[in-house]
Amino acid sequence: MSEGHWIVNKVILGHSMAFNMDTLITMWAAMAFLIVVSFFVTRNLSIFPTKLQLIFEKILGYFKGITDDMIGEDGKKHFPLIMSLFLFIVTANLMGQLPLRMIELQHGEIASPTNDINLTAGLAIIVLVYYVTCGLIKKKAHFLFKGFSFEGIIELFVEILDMITRPLTLALRLFGNILAGEILVGAMLGLMAWGLPLPFMFFEVLVACIQALVFTMLTTVYIATAVNEE
Repeated sequence: MSEGHWIVNKVILGHSMAFNMDTLITMWAAMAFLIVVSFFVTRNLSIFPTKLQLIFEKILGYFKGITDDMIGEDGKKHFPLIMSLFLFIVTANLMGQLPLRMIELQHGEIASPTNDINLTAGLAIIVLVYYVTCGLIKKKAHFLFKGFSFEGIIELFVEILDMITRPLTLALRLFGNILAGEILVGAMLGLMAWGLPLPFMFFEVLVACIQALVFTMLTTVYIATAVNEE
């Protein structure tokens, strides 16, 4: 079984660029899956919901309550991003528990797209740009700069440092947990293919859901701190 990423090198506009094709394929597969599921869930909605409709209503209701509690009246504006992040991340995380490694590639292997720091960093940068933009729109320059006093300048530097570390911790936490889990399951498969990996795989399913929830909750907190006046 091969290990690592399926890397393809291309020359674009005179610059050599490397693409992790396994990450791109699984990322688009996760998005396509969510689009298809969303299509079927939203067809023929009823006050007597089907099991699939009921599951999604519970998930949406849970995050709608959290968003309203943390952000307030403006929560509905940010709910689509928050909900999209959770659904994509949890789907991408769980893809690592599918037997995709059984597909033999000449180079690399197919696994969860969130075991690639490039993807988790991209998600974290999206969150950073989003909540900073929301804060600037709501509070103007006062969002970052509190005044020309000594305390205001120090607070500006602290805020900049905070904005640098927030996406870094978001990206590294998600990447590290998913990659470590897949390495652990792979090691157990190497020791004994039957039976032994199952407890670890069930545990990693729990980790996949928790990490998606943590990423989403922290995103909600960052948006709340950016747009709320308190």
